[in-house]
Amino acid sequence: MLDSPPALVAPATTPIVVTASRLPEPAATSAASISLVDQLQIERSGLPFVSDYLRLLPSTSVSVSGPAGSLTEVRIRGAEANHTLLFIDGIRANDPAAGNAPRFELLNADIASRIELVRGPQSALWGSEAIGGVIAVNGDSAEHTSGSVMAEGGSFGTARGSASASYAGRGVKAALGIAAQKSRGTDAFDGTGDKDGYENESFRGRLAWAAAPDVEVGASGFALAGISKYDGYSPVTYLHADTLDSSRNRLGAVRGWVSRGQAADALSGTVSLSLLGSSNINRLDRVETNRTTARRVTASLELRAHFVALGIDQHLIGAVEQEHERFHARDVAYGGGSNQDQTRRHRSVTAEWKGDWRSLTGDVAVRRDVFNRFHDATTVRASLLARLGSGVEATASYGEGIAQPTFFDLYGFFPGSFIGNPTLVPERSRGFEASLRWRGGVWNAALTGYRQRLRSEIVDTFDPVTFLSGTENATGRSRRQGIEIEAGWSPSSRFRLRAQGAYLQATQPNVAALQVKEVRRPKWSGAVSTDGEAGRLTYGASLALVGARSDVDFDQYPAATVWLGSYALASARLGWRISPQVELFGRVANAFDRRYADVFGYRPSGRSINGGLRVGLGS
Repeated sequence: MLDSPPALVAPATTPIVVTASRLPEPAATSAASISLVDQLQIERSGLPFVSDYLRLLPSTSVSVSGPAGSLTEVRIRGAEANHTLLFIDGIRANDPAAGNAPRFELLNADIASRIELVRGPQSALWGSEAIGGVIAVNGDSAEHTSGSVMAEGGSFGTARGSASASYAGRGVKAALGIAAQKSRGTDAFDGTGDKDGYENESFRGRLAWAAAPDVEVGASGFALAGISKYDGYSPVTYLHADTLDSSRNRLGAVRGWVSRGQAADALSGTVSLSLLGSSNINRLDRVETNRTTARRVTASLELRAHFVALGIDQHLIGAVEQEHERFHARDVAYGGGSNQDQTRRHRSVTAEWKGDWRSLTGDVAVRRDVFNRFHDATTVRASLLARLGSGVEATASYGEGIAQPTFFDLYGFFPGSFIGNPTLVPERSRGFEASLRWRGGVWNAALTGYRQRLRSEIVDTFDPVTFLSGTENATGRSRRQGIEIEAGWSPSSRFRLRAQGAYLQATQPNVAALQVKEVRRPKWSGAVSTDGEAGRLTYGASLALVGARSDVDFDQYPAATVWLGSYALASARLGWRISPQVELFGRVANAFDRRYADVFGYRPSGRSINGGLRVGLGS
């Protein structure tokens, strides 16, 4: 039997989560609902986008507006698309120039070695947008020296390539990764028009230096860029049509930090500074119509104390943060009529306590966010995990979340069409969840129930007299509740099997104060995935099941509710190592060639077949 090349194997360590608490902790001791996608699954499955892996996780709905590379929205536990907080290598990555939403259509999986999802409100730890949950995408942490290159091509004119390298030695850890994809795509409108393709380029890097035995100085950064072609709305009929729309999007950030000590030390802390910038340009038939740009500067200080008192192993974490954002909008279509320049800033103070006593683990966090443009907010989170014996655990938690109004919600303006509302207040959510878990050797299973309520939801308004749109805080409450079932079997790293299913009820009040179903949230969803190796063969396969859900047809007046059918999306990858370092592979996506839609009026691609070569180097 040939050994796997080091670049193709993830280290066998106990999974550590970094977003379920402000203190990194083993996944097995966290009361939070956590899902992890590790390096082995990413490399064996070969899916091109991070969002492809999110489809396989509980209560996570992914909506792609057409073929791969099109606008991609992720909704966790029925929350809105901008209620997901995204971190990339420890940097807050939601785009302030695009409605505070994560840009998942730009997030190439080839620069990721780990994906972490924490479900439920987490604003007491991380602030705004953490209502549905938090997603952390991390690259290679450079624990050893290695490298790899990969090239792939196939259906729809798809080409894909990546390269990565890491170094560990002499007190220095460094890692770099670059990746690119492109495809001529398919027509998203009716299948007979122009091709709606995409291209993207990604970069990530990390450098850490042990300046002293207990002092680390580091820097990390990422850059995402992409062009996406899509079918928009006719400027003549204002109806959805086979147009020549395209967008050019860029998002990049850098972060520097100095940390002293480790979490297990009596005292430790980290000071950091990050800068994020974004640019989004929209064009029609290659002529620019509008653009938005933004910049976010964040400075933070975190202090940690570890001690034992009254027989309880305890951690106290305190953090202060200051953030400043700038937003610019420019247009050509209205002769500059919608141009604007806005700024905002906010400060926050966070405190968290964690304690372990015998078979109990508790956690309490509170955060105060002070905004200069709208009402301040205080959020709380509390959780408890009880180990009942024989591998059985019970957990319960309460969490609150907020989402600040976007620049567009507050100040957006399009002549004769849309006027923002500067009196908006943040959206507020609170939720409870309880879980029963079992871990027995190579088996694990979990059953979780949750309930969340959202108030002051920011909704669109329309005046049928003036035909002007706007925004306001809704007076009712949106309701989200559901059940999640998970199971896994991992006899070794050479074979792993995972399955999950989720049930969701997501409703919001209409103008008559009656609860109606929220769009693009399937009532039922689930997934099965496996990965492993046998001799020279490596494999990864997945089946995502998406139930029927509603959407809105804006080509009708008034807009009408429509239903999107259920579907099963299957993918698989097989690799054959012709030497310990070289692997040939083939991959199929949408293997059943299903004709489905995540968004009404937008057609995704059919079955695609790809093949390629991966070379791993290192020790």
